[in-house]
Parts: sequence; C-alpha cells; structure tokens
Amino acid sequence: MYYPYNQLNPNYGGYSYNPNSRNSVNVFNQHQMMYPTGYNLTQGYYSQVQDYGKQPFVFNINEATKNNNTFRSAVWTGDHLQVTLMSINPGEDIGLEMHPDVDQFLRIEQGQGFTQMGDSKDNLVFQRYAKDDDAILIPAGKWHNLTNIGNIPLKLYSIYAPPNHPFGTVHNTKADALAAEHNGHNDKVTVSGKTPDEWIQHTQFLVNEGLEDVRKGVNSLHILQEFILMGVLVGKGYSPEEAYETVESWERTGVSKLLQESKNL
Repeated sequence: MYYPYNQLNPNYGGYSYNPNSRNSVNVFNQHQMMYPTGYNLTQGYYSQVQDYGKQPFVFNINEATKNNNTFRSAVWTGDHLQVTLMSINPGEDIGLEMHPDVDQFLRIEQGQGFTQMGDSKDNLVFQRYAKDDDAILIPAGKWHNLTNIGNIPLKLYSIYAPPNHPFGTVHNTKADALAAEHNGHNDKVTVSGKTPDEWIQHTQFLVNEGLEDVRKGVNSLHILQEFILMGVLVGKGYSPEEAYETVESWERTGVSKLLQESKNL
C-alpha cells in the first residue's frame, strides 16, 4: 500500500516513504511487514487472493491476473465498483449474461478470446476477436459473452461498476459460478453488490420512519409517495438517511408541491 505526502505510517515500522529518496526502495525491501499476508515482494502481486475491498490498496494487477487460476475471484469490492480476476480454460466461456444496471470493463492479460454483445441473447450482432492487452467495454443492459479460442488459459480482470458479486466471491471453476447463480439462495443473488437481505438491512431506517408515519396517522398516499421516492434516491446512491432528509426538505421547503398537497389530504 502506498502512503503519499511523506507521512509516517505505523504499519511501515516507523518509516516514511519519500518518492524522491534513493533509499526508499531499501526501506521497502528491509521492512516486508508493511505488506499484507500473501504479497510477493519480488513480483509485486498477491499470491493469496482475497478481497481487499473498501481499504486503500495497490498491487500489480498484471501479475496477479496471470497468476490467478480460479474462474473468478474478487480482489476489491467497494460501494461503487468491484475488481475480479478470471481464468477461463481453452474452449470455455464466461457464459452468456446481462447486467441491467452494471457497466463492465474487461482487460485480457494473456490469451485469445472472442467476444459477443447484443440487445438480446439471440441477437449478438457485435462480435470481435480480443487478445492480451485488449480491453472490452460492456454497457449495462447488453447481453454478452467471452470465449477462450486459444490453447492456453485466458487470463483477464473485470471491473464492475457498481459491484456485481458479493464481497469475497471466489468461484474456483465455472461450475461453481453456475451453481452459485442457480442454487436459489438469496445470498448468491445480488443487485449492485448487495443481496436482497442486505438491501433490507440497508433500508431498515426508512422502514422504521414509514411505520412511525403510520402511527402518527399520516395518510397512505403521502407515505407511499415519500418512501417510494426515497427508495429511488437510495438506488441512485444516496444513503437511507440522506434520502429521507432530501425528500423531507423537498416537502418542507415547497420544492415538491405534490408532497405538500398529499400531506394535507
């Protein structure tokens, strides 16, 4: 991990990193405890794949991708994007899929692939060959697939925005990935990186506020207008608390005439 501005970092054993100092490399080499477990100091990649999401993180993504042997492993899952490493065996494909609200970036680090995209699974009109160093951009809502057409594993990394898999996802094989998608368990179904139960927990604040309005006798039309609107804002990235305060301010200040009218019914 890289700490700029010459600040002392206790994880570095009391040493600061100065990018202009010729001794900086020696400090890094002498104090390997600054790196998390699994970091290969010589090659600059993490040999033990795990999800380092929501913390500052620097690694050699090229080496990590080439050394990954799992079908899919998440290495960084945040609130707004996710990075996964993938290894696709010769003749294998990722599998035809579509993400309604997720843009996706793929970069191939090794091998040859054939990518297809389209507006429906039966109309994949966009078709291109791709090889190492090529990037593939997949818009939300497009059906897509990527097939390994070479004779060595196709190594790539994928960036999802927002996240598409649960934190810490590891699928050792394509069969594991398919089983996770089709086993019917809620903890394997995600929308923007959260399972249904996680979304329920995330929005519990709004549920409690809505129930309080019911106890106060606020009319049902106003409650539905407010809390559906708050839910829309949460879907746009607001926290439940921010969504609540925003909608309440629209009503209070008269920005929304309709909310004021329904409250007075």
